[in-house]
Amino acid sequence: MAIDHSTLWNEIPEGQTYPHNEKWYSHLLDQYKMYVEMADRISQRRTTANSYFLSVNTAILAFVGYLTSKDSVDFLWLLAVAGGTLTILWYSIIIAYRNLNTAKWGVVHEIEKRLPISPYDAEWEAVERGTNSKLYRPISEIEKGVPYVFFFLHCVVFLKSFPWPTVKYWLNC
Repeated sequence: MAIDHSTLWNEIPEGQTYPHNEKWYSHLLDQYKMYVEMADRISQRRTTANSYFLSVNTAILAFVGYLTSKDSVDFLWLLAVAGGTLTILWYSIIIAYRNLNTAKWGVVHEIEKRLPISPYDAEWEAVERGTNSKLYRPISEIEKGVPYVFFFLHCVVFLKSFPWPTVKYWLNC
């Protein structure tokens, strides 16, 4: 994801000056620290979202198991539809967080070009910018597999519990 320099670095309006001295670098460093902190918070929110969806999907499947043991299977397919819908939303959120993180870390790399050191860019270079899967595999690639597992399980519940004979009867009427 390419960063547009014209949106990152502000032009000083004509007639105004921003001192290109210690104060400028101090402000740059303060903004950099704050931005890196915000990027880290995105990762924390991502983890919280994943925990939420994992818990809800696990609870739905546990409830399905409980109802099955009580022979209350009339509307399990509705739980499966709800669970499947949640996994689709979960997958979409994973993609959104991945894209947001990619953009944020691209901005961090650009800011680092004006700082004395570039630790995050050096780290990214050390893992060959993500091109060598032995050194680095994006977490989002691993994360995306979990909703697939739950979606599959919800599909199994749906296929086993949907009232197919009833639908067939109504279609033949």
